Amino acid sequence: MAKKCWIQREKKRQKLEQKYRLIRRSSKKEIREVTSLSEKWEIQRKLQSSPRNSAPTRLRRRCFSTGRPRATYRDFGLSRHILLKMFRAGLLPGATRSSW
Repeated sequence: MAKKCWIQREKKRQKLEQKYRLIRRSSKKEIREVTSLSEKWEIQRKLQSSPRNSAPTRLRRRCFSTGRPRATYRDFGLSRHILLKMFRAGLLPGATRSSW
């Protein structure tokens, strides 16, 4: 189980990312379209003035039930430990364990 403060920090980052998403996208689009170097720098300064945690690369995918940051499957949103438990219990329809 992840520390609760880490999970809260991640939720805060998600809120910031959603809040600044359109601003960041429009700024990056402007940078691509502008040809003047000085204008690009101005737009880049505006982009850098936004909070660091508003960048989507700062987000971390976590397990839905435990908050584990690593070994998380995107399709299920669960870590490998919880996924195996659910496989064994038969809680995931259509999922079978491999055997050879």
